Amino acid sequence: MRLALGIASALGLARFAYGLLVPAMRSELHWSFAQAGALTTANSLGYLLGAVTATTVARRVGTAAAFRLGMVLTAVTLAATAATSSYSLLLLTRGAAGVAGALVFVAGGTAASHAAARARSAVPLTIFFSGAGLGIAVSGALIPPLLSHHPERWPLVWAGLALTASLATAASWTAPRDSTEAVAAAAVTDLRAAARLWQPAVAYLLFGAGYIAYITFLSAYLATHHASVLQVALTWALLGRAAVAAPALWSRPIAAWPGTRALAVLLALLAGAAALALGWTTPVATTGSAIIYGAAFLGVPAAVTTFIRQTVPPAGWTATIAAFTVVFAAGQTAGPYLAGTLADHFGTGATLVWTTALCATGAAFAWLRTRGHPAARPAKTPRSALEAGQLAPEPESCSSPHGTGRTERT
Repeated sequence: MRLALGIASALGLARFAYGLLVPAMRSELHWSFAQAGALTTANSLGYLLGAVTATTVARRVGTAAAFRLGMVLTAVTLAATAATSSYSLLLLTRGAAGVAGALVFVAGGTAASHAAARARSAVPLTIFFSGAGLGIAVSGALIPPLLSHHPERWPLVWAGLALTASLATAASWTAPRDSTEAVAAAAVTDLRAAARLWQPAVAYLLFGAGYIAYITFLSAYLATHHASVLQVALTWALLGRAAVAAPALWSRPIAAWPGTRALAVLLALLAGAAALALGWTTPVATTGSAIIYGAAFLGVPAAVTTFIRQTVPPAGWTATIAAFTVVFAAGQTAGPYLAGTLADHFGTGATLVWTTALCATGAAFAWLRTRGHPAARPAKTPRSALEAGQLAPEPESCSSPHGTGRTERT
C-alpha cells in the first residue's frame, strides 16, 4: 500500500490530474487543444526516456533508491510547474515529471512483482497499480471546486499537488527493499522480450496511445457539454474510487485467467466505456462511463505485469517490464497530441472515438495471443538462482506448474 503511494503521486497527481487543469490552462494561456495535448506528449516523452534508463539507474543505485529518486523528482517537477506560465518551460517540467514517473513505475513495479511472487497472488500488483486511482480521486474532489470561476488559480493547484506529492514521498520512503530485487535489477531493458511477446506488446502500445486521450480530455469534453462543477468533480472522484476498487475486482481474474484473456477483457471494457460517454452525454451516461473506465484502466498494467511474471524467469522481470514500459510510453507519446489535433478539427468527442478505436483494436490483439496460447506457462526459475539462495522456490500450483512443491527458502 505504501508502494501504491508512488503510483498515486507519479501518475495520479503528476499525470492524470492535468486533465482537470486543461480547461483552465487553455483559457488563461490561450492554447489550442493540440497545445494542451502536447504537454501530455511531453510528459510521455519524458516517461519514455525514463523507461529506457530505469533499469540502468536501478542497477547502479538499487531499486529502492531509484524509487525514492523518482518520488523526489515528482514533487520537485510539480512545484516547478506551478512556478511558470512559459509554454516552453511547462513542456520541460512536464517532461521531467514523466522521467520521474517512469522511475517510480519500473522500480515500484519490480518491488510489487516480487511481493506478488512471495504471496503467490496478483493482489500486491493490483494494489500497487490502483494507487493511481487514489491520486485521481483526491484530484477530482479538490481541483474542480478550486478552479470553479477562478481559472487563474491553476498555479495554486500545481503547488498543492507538489505538497501532496511531498507527503506521499515521506510516507513511502521505506516501502521498497533491494534484497529481493537484486537479481532482477541486474538486467537491462530487453526489447527482444517485447518482440517475442508481440501481440500483448502491440495491445499495450495501442492502450498507451488510446487510454490517455480519455483521461486528458474528459474534463474538456464535459465542459463543452456544459457540465456543472459538481458533475465534473463527481465524475472524476468516482473514476478514481473505481480505480481504487480495481484490486477487489481484478486480482482473481488476472491471476487465474490464462494468457492474455484478462488483458483482452479489460481493453474491451475501456472501449465500451469511451463509447458510452460518446453516445450519450447525460450525467448518468458520463458517470457510468467514468466508473467503468476507472475500474478497468489500471488493471491493464497489472494484467501485463502478471503475464510477464508468468512467462519470464524472475531474473528477467525488471528488463521485460522496462521493455513493455518503453512500448507503452511510445504509445502515450503519440496519443495525446494526435487526439488533441483531432479535437481541434472535429470537437472533443473525437478524443473518445480515438480511445474507443485504439482500445478495441488492442483487445483484438490481446485476444489473438489468448487464442494462440490458451494457457500461459510460467518460465522455469534458473536453478543457479535457487542454489544461490536468491529466490524462494514456489510450491506446485496453478500459478507455478514447474514448482518444486517446497515452501521453505533454499
